[in-house]
Order: sequence, then structure tokens, then C-alpha cells
Amino acid sequence: MAVAQPLCVSHDVAANAVRHADTVRSAGARVVVFPELSLTGYELAAEAITAGDPRLSPVVEACAETTATALVGAPVRDDTGGPYIATLAIDGTGAAVAYRKMWLGAAEAERFAAGTEPAVLTVDGWRLGLAICKDTGVARHAADTAALGIDAYLAGTVKSAEEAGLQDERARRIATEHGVWVAVASFAGSTGGGYTQAAGRSGIWAADGLAVASAGPETGAVTRATLR
Repeated sequence: MAVAQPLCVSHDVAANAVRHADTVRSAGARVVVFPELSLTGYELAAEAITAGDPRLSPVVEACAETTATALVGAPVRDDTGGPYIATLAIDGTGAAVAYRKMWLGAAEAERFAAGTEPAVLTVDGWRLGLAICKDTGVARHAADTAALGIDAYLAGTVKSAEEAGLQDERARRIATEHGVWVAVASFAGSTGGGYTQAAGRSGIWAADGLAVASAGPETGAVTRATLR
């Protein structure tokens, strides 16, 4: 598994999809996790997309070449309504909405609908619970997701540089309370929404709370670990 914090161009889905594809190819991982709203930047006014958006084709092609599954962040509309802050699961066959963020910030709630239920994605027999940013700070979210029977809890986030320690604190708590691996992909650099310097410092934690892989604050960083 890899967590990535690519450079993002606000509102430019096509350019960001190409960067995501490059990251998937270089990551050398079966699952690659990207930050919240990674395809648009943390721009709450960004146009919502669908899972069938042709601009996602570079990511689909990269996943086909590498047999990877990419978990990317985007504002999404689908047949359930929306727009939602969502996680798209992309593999070599295409993209699908895998999870809709349940716990929204105040500004987010003015623009987006909240998801209604936790979600699990299965890859190679591993049950991966999904989360987006504020979800990780809500104990009920982790508990309800863990109750579905998960091996790992995966989140895309955006935090300020001053909140980097909060990511680590939450990841360790979730890992130790529920006995699961935790992976957090966190935006780095400038990403819109007032985040002139996002935290970065993506990481992967084992079920005992030990950080086994950690990125720095720089854009473009990718870090990986093997879950056992």
C-alpha cells in the first residue's frame, strides 16, 4: 500500500489525473491512497464530476498497467444525488464511487450533501474501510466502519501544517482501539480553501499504533508499506 501527496492544480481535473497516473506508476503498490479532493484541490466550489468522466482515463490506464487500485478524492454527483465529497476507487476497468464523506465541516455542509453510511472496499481479500478527513476525528465513524469487519482504515485528508500532529494522534488512536492498519494520505503544498501550506506527512500505521511509513511535508512524496 502507498499513500501519496501529489502536486495539485486547483480545479484542473485533467492535469491532476495525469499526475495521479504518474504517481500510480511510480508507487509500486497494489493500493494507492490519495488526499481529500485530490483531483480538484480543496476547492469547495469546484465542479462536481461523475465516475464516468473521461478525464479519469489516464488513471484507469495506469491502474491497468500496474494492476493497482487508486483511491482518489473528488467532488462527485451520482445516481444517489449530491454533490458529495467522495472517494473514487479506480482500477484497470474504470472508476466507481466507493465512499461519500459522512462528517462534513461547516463550510463543506453549505455545498455538499453528507454520505449516509460507512463503506468497505475489498482488494485481494483485504477489507479496507474508507474515510475522508473529519471522519477520522469522529469516534463513531471509526467504530461503525470497524464493525463491518475491516483489516485497515484508509483516509484521504487535508490539514494545515499546524495540524500535522493531529493526523498522527488520530491514526494511532484508530489503530490501537480497533486493531487495524491505518493509512492516511494528506495534501501537501498549497491546495486552495485557505490551505496555503498543507501538512503533508502522510503515513501508514500498524495495528499496534506504530508508524511504519511516514512522508515529509513536501509535494510529490510517496511512502509505502506492506500490510501483513
